[in-house]
Parts: sequence; C-alpha cells; structure tokens
Amino acid sequence: MFDEILGLPAHPLIVHFAVVLTPLLAVVALAYALVPRWRPSTAWAVVLLSLAAPAAVFVARQSGESLKEARFGEAEGEMAELISAHEGFALPLLLSVLGLGASALLLVYASRPARDSLSGDRFGRPVTVVLAALTVVLAAVAAFYVFQAGDSGARAVWS
Repeated sequence: MFDEILGLPAHPLIVHFAVVLTPLLAVVALAYALVPRWRPSTAWAVVLLSLAAPAAVFVARQSGESLKEARFGEAEGEMAELISAHEGFALPLLLSVLGLGASALLLVYASRPARDSLSGDRFGRPVTVVLAALTVVLAAVAAFYVFQAGDSGARAVWS
C-alpha cells in the first residue's frame, strides 16, 4: 500500500509531509503553550497539526518499511548500518509526535472555558500549566527525533 506513487518509491515523497508537519506542530504547540494571548488565533492550527503530523509520521514509517523491504532487504555493510540507524528513529519519532499531538489537543481543550463559564480554564489553571509544560517537553522531544530521523536518512541517501 505504501510502496509507490506514480511509479516512484513512496517514502521519499511521503517523508516530506512528516518533515514539514512535525516541526510546524512543535512550533505552533510551543506558541500555544507559552503565549496565552495567541491561543484564540492558534487553536485551529494546533488541532489540525495535532491530527495531521502523527498521521504523516505513521505513513512515512510504513512507506520506509516498504522501501527497505523492496529495495534494501539485502543491504550489507555501511549501507545496512546507515539504514538501521535511520530506521531506529522511526518509532521514537512516531511515539513522540503522538504524545505531542495528544498533549496539545488536551491543552486546547483544557484552556478553553466551559460553556457555562465566562472565563477561566476548563479544569483550572494548574491543569493547564501542567499540560503546557508537558507540551513544551514533548515538542522538544519530537523536534529532536524529527531532526535525527531526517539527518540519518539524508546520510543514508547521500553517503
């Protein structure tokens, strides 16, 4: 399913979605978490990116597995090591982006006032602060892993 797009290997095409959407989610989630006055104008972007970025990383991971199986299953030596290093970042990246997406969605939900309330956070300020801190940490982790995955993939291709 994730093998080819119009006769080309799917992974090099799909991976660009993950490489763009993950840092974008990290930046927008950081802005949402750290700058409360921007929350009304960035909430929609946080929600959309929290859904799109994990999906993009999942599809990139699946297409990478298909590419490895189809073209590099017999790789040996330095190429096998480079592919293995690159592949080793796929699961941590997926998990960190899933965590970031979930925490960012929870932060958006928690920081919005309840329907019967005129102001204030839905579950109180301490819950919002904890979710904001968690979002900041997971944004840093996801940014680290997307950089590592991209760098190791580039090294595998261009070495």
